[in-house]
Amino acid sequence: MTDLTDGTFRLGDRVVRRMGYGAMQLAGPGVFGPPKDHAAAVTVLREAVASGVNHIDTSDFYGPHVTNRLIREALHPYPDDLTIVTKLGAMRGDDASWIMARSPADLTQGVHDNLRNLGVDVIDVVNLRVGGIHDPIEGSIEQAFTTLAELQQQGLIRHLGLSNVTSAQITEGRRIAPVVCVQNHYNLVHRGDDALIGDLAGEGIAYVPFFPLGGFTPLQSATLSDVAARLQATPMQVALAWLLQRSPNLLLIPGTSSVGHLRQNITAATLTLPDAVIDELNAIGTGTVD
Repeated sequence: MTDLTDGTFRLGDRVVRRMGYGAMQLAGPGVFGPPKDHAAAVTVLREAVASGVNHIDTSDFYGPHVTNRLIREALHPYPDDLTIVTKLGAMRGDDASWIMARSPADLTQGVHDNLRNLGVDVIDVVNLRVGGIHDPIEGSIEQAFTTLAELQQQGLIRHLGLSNVTSAQITEGRRIAPVVCVQNHYNLVHRGDDALIGDLAGEGIAYVPFFPLGGFTPLQSATLSDVAARLQATPMQVALAWLLQRSPNLLLIPGTSSVGHLRQNITAATLTLPDAVIDELNAIGTGTVD
């Protein structure tokens, strides 16, 4: 097993390594339909766990139902220390469209779909997804989060989190039930949650950046490329290492359908960036360099 030296963080009663794995890219193009290579998708999942990853991020609207069924096929019965985090709040149309699904009925059905497709009696963590593709949308989450809290009280969910939310929505959610993690858009360039990360760290709440490598358009920066060349690493490894050093409550879930890229991502956990390099990279987010 690879020695992951990136430390751990506690999600409720679960302890996870900070370098995790996101399953979104295992679905077909546009996160819709089956993977191009079913056997390769199963292999990547097994390789991730064999390499020490014990935090997998997924959703039943990936596919839909594709990634959860792949996870079950590849890894069930699950290792005792494996934490699977899913999210609710959307569904897919027959035309691959993304449709909001946050009514009590939608969320209840979503929990039971996740339970069935993952093959579990209780889901480790469920995130309520609130905003659009990239950014939060203002508005109350009381009804939706209360529904999930009730399902948690029924014993179907261990812990709750929030995804693509504002600070006000986090405060509202925490009045309803404990929140163990927040999953928002954040990376070396997209730095809008800098203050929020520190606030959550002080409360012992994990921050999980989605699109940690830029999303569907990979991060592009001359400074990042130059730093990577000097460190004999890839730009994506440097971007991940920067996130790990950004704050101890950051948990990473880079996704890939390639075993080679998976290994590169995991190796990023062993890369220590000197303070001078951190300063160079920080300047990218302030817009002072490209």
